[in-house]
Amino acid sequence: MSIVAATALDPLRELGKALVIFGIVLACAGAFVLIGGKLPFRLGHLPGDIAYQGRNGSFYFPIVTCLLISVAVSLLFWIVNVFRR
Repeated sequence: MSIVAATALDPLRELGKALVIFGIVLACAGAFVLIGGKLPFRLGHLPGDIAYQGRNGSFYFPIVTCLLISVAVSLLFWIVNVFRR
């Protein structure tokens, strides 16, 4: 195989790896949604989430849930970055 052909395959291999990783992450997210109702805590209904119920409407903002998900994703990216070095 020539050098030109070998370098042409590298972007495709990287794309393939990225798609496999994305698929695994998507499958894990789907499994989490499926078993989410059986967890001892309910995401979206944590203490500190803002909920207002008026006579003509309601407002809900899951701020603590957003913070918890942000910390978990940041920790996951940090761990991936440590192992990539």
